[in-house]
Amino acid sequence: MKMFKLILTFLFGAIMIFAGFKHFQNPEIYFPFIPNFLPVKLVNYLSGILEIVCGLGVFIPSFRGWATLGILMMMILFLPLHIIDIFKEKPSIGSHQVALIRLPIQFVLIAWAWFISKK
Repeated sequence: MKMFKLILTFLFGAIMIFAGFKHFQNPEIYFPFIPNFLPVKLVNYLSGILEIVCGLGVFIPSFRGWATLGILMMMILFLPLHIIDIFKEKPSIGSHQVALIRLPIQFVLIAWAWFISKK
C-alpha cells in the first residue's frame, strides 16, 4: 500500500507540474474560465505558478503536506468555475458533454489531493 501511495503521489505531482506549465504554454485555454472582474492574465499565470510550486512540493516529503493542502484548496476554489461552465451557453473548453466530464474529474483531483495529504 505504501508503494501504491508513493506512485500516486509522484504521478499527482507530475500532473500538477504539467498543468501549471500549460498555463504558460497555452494561456488562452484558461482565460474563459476566469471571471471577467478579475485580471485574467495575472490570475492565469499565478495559478500556473501555484500549480508548479505545489506540484514540486509534492515530491519533497517535508513539504508534501503543505503542497497537497495547497492543491486541495486550489481544486476546491476552481470547482465553482467548472460548475458555472456547465450552465454556460458555450462552455469554456469544448461542448457541454466535455464540461460534464470535467466536473467529476475535479472531484477526483480533490479526493486525490486529500488522499495524498493523509499520513
